[in-house]
Amino acid sequence: MSSAPEQEAVQDAVREAVRDKRPAPSGVNGHRPWPDAGRPPVWPGAPTPLGARFRVGPDGVAGTNFALWAGGAEAVELCLFDDNGAETRCPLTELTHEIWHGFVPGVRAGQRYGYRVHGRWDPWTGARWNHAKLLLDPYARAVDGAPGNDYSTLPAEVYGHVRDWPQQHVADTVRDDRDSAPYVPKGVVVHDDAPDDDWVDDRRPKTPWADSVIYELHVRGFTKLHPEIPEPLRGTYAGLAHPAAIEHLVRLGVTAVELLPVHQFAHEDHLLRRDLRNYWGYNSIGYFAPHAGYSSGGTRGEQVGEFKRMVRALHSAGIEVILDVVYNHTAEAGELGPMLSLRGIDNRGYYRLQADARRYADYTGCGNTLHVVQPNVLRLITDSLRYWVTEMGVDGFRFDLAAALARSMHDVDMLSPFLAVIAQDPVLRRVKLIAEPWDVGNGGYQVGAFPPLWTEWNDRYRDAVRDFWRGALPDVRDLGYRLSGSSDLYAWGGRRPYASVNFVTAHDGFTLRDLVSYEHKHNEANEEANRDGTNDNRSWNCGAEGETDDARVNTLRRQQLRNLVTTLLLSTGVPMLVAGDEMGRTQGGNNNAYCQDNAISWIDWSLLDDPGWRNLFELTSRLLALRHEHPVLRRRAFFSGRAQAADGLRDLAWFTARGEETTEQDWYAPTATLGMYLSGRDIPGRDARGAKVTDDSFLAVLHAGDQPASFVLPGPPWAEVYEVVVDTSEEAQEAAPGRVHPGGEVITLPARSVLLLKVGT
Repeated sequence: MSSAPEQEAVQDAVREAVRDKRPAPSGVNGHRPWPDAGRPPVWPGAPTPLGARFRVGPDGVAGTNFALWAGGAEAVELCLFDDNGAETRCPLTELTHEIWHGFVPGVRAGQRYGYRVHGRWDPWTGARWNHAKLLLDPYARAVDGAPGNDYSTLPAEVYGHVRDWPQQHVADTVRDDRDSAPYVPKGVVVHDDAPDDDWVDDRRPKTPWADSVIYELHVRGFTKLHPEIPEPLRGTYAGLAHPAAIEHLVRLGVTAVELLPVHQFAHEDHLLRRDLRNYWGYNSIGYFAPHAGYSSGGTRGEQVGEFKRMVRALHSAGIEVILDVVYNHTAEAGELGPMLSLRGIDNRGYYRLQADARRYADYTGCGNTLHVVQPNVLRLITDSLRYWVTEMGVDGFRFDLAAALARSMHDVDMLSPFLAVIAQDPVLRRVKLIAEPWDVGNGGYQVGAFPPLWTEWNDRYRDAVRDFWRGALPDVRDLGYRLSGSSDLYAWGGRRPYASVNFVTAHDGFTLRDLVSYEHKHNEANEEANRDGTNDNRSWNCGAEGETDDARVNTLRRQQLRNLVTTLLLSTGVPMLVAGDEMGRTQGGNNNAYCQDNAISWIDWSLLDDPGWRNLFELTSRLLALRHEHPVLRRRAFFSGRAQAADGLRDLAWFTARGEETTEQDWYAPTATLGMYLSGRDIPGRDARGAKVTDDSFLAVLHAGDQPASFVLPGPPWAEVYEVVVDTSEEAQEAAPGRVHPGGEVITLPARSVLLLKVGT
């Protein structure tokens, strides 16, 4: 480590280079007077709302009001671009509470624009203003163009610093004065739609949390290979709105789609250099703009209308739309990242910086973290959320690395400004809010800690279910909690079982098929020497690594898939499926396909032509229909475990293979078999008319052993008889339902199977 005098000497040398030795570039405003020819008039306008908003101004003149918060900036230029890319720069001279604003008459929908923001260049204090760089409006409602779409690497001009400076350890401190305008995205002025019979509210499905089933999908990957969607619409919002896509969702029985990020995002340079792209989209740069790459109709605002039509189509089918949103970091990465928007507007205002203000505090693993405790950053996020709800019609949000948003100055704080604002906001507190309850910083793991109104991705559910079915769970105590709603995590503060979003797989990790086909990741296609992606997969390949012609192995794998799906859909809480898992989608063992915009990630719809995978789809659909029909499978309150009547029946009871209720000792003993009795006789709550809710009762028996096992069916008062509803040992379920067994009978459980039985009298 160098000494303080040595560091100061380096800083002085770089400051001297920046101040005295960098030539003034030609054609960059600030080094010559602004030209007057061809520049439209700029009237004072208004500081609110932020962004570019078309309106009728003084004297009935139509135009667009532009407003940009740029704390600490010395000057701001609005830059307008014609269809040929020619730029007209208009100084904004009005400043109200650090918001630069102006009204430009005659500017209408489709106008492309950006900003140049003037100020000090002093990275050591966090000041990184560079007016040579065109900046995207954080409030832009549509974006035309994106860095990396047409390049094998990001051009050097998109960086605020000299990327190829010989002394790389100080490269980020040397300002690059080349114009970035030809290479960066531009905002697009979008007109607000006229009211349309209040479609946003009246057509919302408004599915209660307890009745919800989430289906995580990628707009492009879900539709790209669908044979019934017209070629021009595949991979787009219009493709997802197509009747063929919606028919699959309806037949499956899900109630909500959770879309992987659709905010405008950018591709990272390290991917472009390897001819890869950011497929998942967790690299946001525009929080109000639908990603232009998913538009079939154009990028001059057409993407906005296309997104709205997609939402309407899904709502008409009874399906809610939840967005996976990334407000914890942006595509500008760390100090060596590009300058696209926030960094050049007010670096110190938008980002968390270390004590050494040249460096960024990184709780996300992506190079930067938004400074959410700053009022204007918090305003940006909440304005964005409200926009997507009120004007784009979405029904909720899943917050990527939500713990990073809940940090106050350093620690995660459940009384943080972000959570407090959400809780009191009259728009946001009524939509679905899902936290990914962790980040990569110290103390970032917060599963079970988010306050009421929030649900959470429950990774403890994922791990327990995976471990049980691969034979690695030392006892079944944790599994019992997970199957019954995770009361140990969520039974506080008025939270309910639906606070737990249960999942076995997600976009990040193995697909369900790969989970039973691979014990090791195979990420070679990512070109990172297989170092990326987690090594903690908790998977079991059933006897062979990867695809195989061994019929025995393939039969076992499909049975394990049925076990995993059945366990998930019988568990209390909100189930989440991943698109394609219901038909055996594979990524070839890639557990980190974030950069694979190709057949590795796209859904192969021909899988449904295979009878085996078709059977998996039918089982999943049947289980979802069963869940919809029976409120005992989607409880709105936690089980009490206490006797509900004089006969001693409990609302939830657990049984050993002996047909006896589990004891404390049983919970901690190694076992591969667990029976779960769900009583439908006394379900808390009432229906919409105030009537008591009752239902059938069920017994679910899970057996993860590799050999058949005997199980004693509990007799009276639990049941006189049992009727088989689901038997995962059967490839096709037509043969399973209808078998009847008397209470007290000793039945044989096939190896690695789930048996669901309905209680009869």
